[in-house]
Amino acid sequence: MAEPTSKFIKIRCPKCRNEQIMFGKASSQVKCLVCGKVLAEPAGGKAKVKARVLEVLE
Repeated sequence: MAEPTSKFIKIRCPKCRNEQIMFGKASSQVKCLVCGKVLAEPAGGKAKVKARVLEVLE
């Protein structure tokens, strides 16, 4: 069986420094849960991340 190509990633908000986990292939906007800043946008497959990626979770 093939391994999934999608991953979860831990990101940090550049505005309030909140850390949260998002899906690497998010199909909708990902906003910071604390301050509401847009951290990632869908880009036809992988999400375009606008925050610092801290870790890729297996």
